[in-house]
Amino acid sequence: MERDDSCDLLCLDLPHAEEIRGGLPELAAVEPAAAAARALGDPTRLRIAAALLSGGELCVCDVSWVVGHAQNLASHHLRQLRTAGLVTSRRDGKLVMYGLTERGRVLATAVLGDSLAATGRPAEG
Repeated sequence: MERDDSCDLLCLDLPHAEEIRGGLPELAAVEPAAAAARALGDPTRLRIAAALLSGGELCVCDVSWVVGHAQNLASHHLRQLRTAGLVTSRRDGKLVMYGLTERGRVLATAVLGDSLAATGRPAEG
């Protein structure tokens, strides 16, 4: 069986590899980005992000209905997105409104890619 995912011999270009290695950010610096990527790695959270891209600011009730999940589950996913810095929340009387942060808009758009073309362009929020 042929292996296509690794070299058959050690061919390290040490100066080039060390230059790249020296320019990498520290692990602590990339942890927030990894957390944001994990947050959008769940299909329900990605659909919530898509809904917020399309609809702008939405209350928990609307998010719940749009993604087809119970309100407590939608709230759970929204909290995870908020913890990752991808959504903000604010209380408006008895409602809790959620919207994507700028980072959330950029990441959701990048992750959804061509999926957005099938549903139309997201609304500017």
